[in-house]
Amino acid sequence: MGSCFSARIKAESPVHEGSNSNYGSKVSSVPSTPRTEGEILQSPNIKNFCFSELRTATRNFRPDSMVGEGGFGSVFKGWIDEHLLKAAKPGTGTVIAVKRLNQEGLQGHKEWLTEINYLGQLSHPNLVKLIGYCLEDDHRLLVYEFMPRGSLDNHLFRRASYFQPLPWNIRMKVALGAAKGLAYLHSDEVKVIYRDFKTSNILLDSNYDSKLSDFGLAKDGPEGDKSYVSTRVMGTFGYAAPEYMATGHLTAKSDVYSFGVVLLEILSGRRAVDKNRPTGEHNLVEWAKPYLASKRRVLQIFDARIEGQYSVEEALRAVNLAIRCIATEPKYRPNMKDVVKALEQLQDLSDKQSSASSQSTTSTKS
Repeated sequence: MGSCFSARIKAESPVHEGSNSNYGSKVSSVPSTPRTEGEILQSPNIKNFCFSELRTATRNFRPDSMVGEGGFGSVFKGWIDEHLLKAAKPGTGTVIAVKRLNQEGLQGHKEWLTEINYLGQLSHPNLVKLIGYCLEDDHRLLVYEFMPRGSLDNHLFRRASYFQPLPWNIRMKVALGAAKGLAYLHSDEVKVIYRDFKTSNILLDSNYDSKLSDFGLAKDGPEGDKSYVSTRVMGTFGYAAPEYMATGHLTAKSDVYSFGVVLLEILSGRRAVDKNRPTGEHNLVEWAKPYLASKRRVLQIFDARIEGQYSVEEALRAVNLAIRCIATEPKYRPNMKDVVKALEQLQDLSDKQSSASSQSTTSTKS
């Protein structure tokens, strides 16, 4: 099974055998060489925009309208009338995010189409909402709800004054929301493997509710008696599960591993891969393993910026969950439903301890 890893793996040659997998009425498998609009699954939930509409909505894709960029291309802020879904004057109507495909980028038409065919059919509070798309001449664009707080990646790793360190309770809230999104994708009703779970794909709304974005690498899960999907290795260094990188065998537990890496990032404030750190500290999982194996040293991995915001019990529960998720053997990793349950219990514990602390403070003052 070949691979084409770079900072992000570029192209894919699926090696499915037998009939194409699908979700029945929800999402069918993506054609190998998609080129026409007819290959976009019809959905009453999304609109086909004209390029001129999106050009007006984003003020002609002006540089000061750009709010992000990545392997797909650039993302622009725009405005539309929420009822007519037509371009609106800047500052009026509904704010949207318009992602414009860069023809020379790492992702292409196939990933663009995959994203429409998944997000156009699926709906969940922890998945970003796809409003529409544009397929006109060589233009390929996607239109989403606007997520005002941007990506988790920015909040954890950017040191600009605009991004203040996320407090412990917000970090756990974000982790729980992202876990719920993955659990939904892995559910029996959906059976989708996300395949690109990372901090830059977790977007935050004004209340720090997290939503998964960028479904260009998503795959239907295994069907029938198959336990995995065979595919060329794709994803992002540092997040991909070791067995997937070695064999190309993709399962829901591959996503669980990626979740464990993200949870470690949330706890430590360190990137999954950071070449700017000293030798031996480039890979977060490898650096953390000696600490995770020692009860006396495990708390040393935690982000110093949130010291004092959590109890030892909370910290140990969170780190033990991360350890289970990044287990080398997939069979020892929990499923995402159990991850959600563990994070909900952790949140309950945190709430109880915060309440007890508040009552103690009030009692002392009186």
